[in-house]
Amino acid sequence: MIELKVTGMNCQHCVDAVTEALAGVTGVTRVAQIELDSGRALIEGNPSPGALVAAVEAAGYEAKPVAR
Repeated sequence: MIELKVTGMNCQHCVDAVTEALAGVTGVTRVAQIELDSGRALIEGNPSPGALVAAVEAAGYEAKPVAR
C-alpha cells in the first residue's frame, strides 16, 4: 500500500478527479481510499511513486509520498 498526501482538493469532484488520475497509473490495482479532509490517499498495487505524483499533478493537484 502506498500513501500520498494530496493538497488542493476542496470538494467531491476533486476527489473523483484524483481517483481517476491515480487509477490510470500503470501498476495501480485499486485506489483504496481518498480522504478529502486530510488529503490522505491510499493506493494498492506496485506503481512508481513518481508516476502517482505526476498523475495527481497532471490532474491539477499536488502530491507527495508519505513515508511509512
